[in-house]
Amino acid sequence: MSKNKAQARREHIERMRADAKRKERRTALLTWGAGAFVVVLLIGLVAGYIIYDRKASALTGVQTFKYSGGEHVQPGQNVQYKETPPAGGPHDQEWQNCGIYDKPIRNEHAVHSLEHGAVWITYKPDLPKDQVETLRETVGNDGYLLLSPYEGLPAPVVASSWGRQIKLDGADDPRLKEFIKKYKQAPDTPELGASCSGTTQGTPIQP
Repeated sequence: MSKNKAQARREHIERMRADAKRKERRTALLTWGAGAFVVVLLIGLVAGYIIYDRKASALTGVQTFKYSGGEHVQPGQNVQYKETPPAGGPHDQEWQNCGIYDKPIRNEHAVHSLEHGAVWITYKPDLPKDQVETLRETVGNDGYLLLSPYEGLPAPVVASSWGRQIKLDGADDPRLKEFIKKYKQAPDTPELGASCSGTTQGTPIQP
């Protein structure tokens, strides 16, 4: 009788050990499975972010030009620029105060502002009023943005910085804000950080 009890006890212990091992294997499998799922999920999220970021930061249609800075002309002298509007080159000794204008401004003053790191946003005079308002909201009180109408533009809206220019389909073209973000106060600006206010040239209207 005692032998049967001892045998039964050993069998019971072996079953408990076997059950414990099975539970350990299941736990390990679940842990590895969950870990693998998390890794795959993270890889997917990172890949998705990279793809989204590339799409969001894609800025197509930017033209580039080579101009050296510091070339001044006599006050009131007109310069024949290659681009419309100009994106660099000789300019007046005084820059245009950055801000919003409802009338055209002189190329020679605006180009000097570009040399200081400003972005000059120009639009066709017949651009719908709601789009003009959108442009004004974009510029706001930014100290390095210029906005003015411009006759003879090759596109509804054109944005220019020193040595760069982009033609836009309208005020809501998403490339406008990308252009501003990338090229306003760009590192290769000839006179980076120089003021875009405090001159006698132009009094911007309030946004």
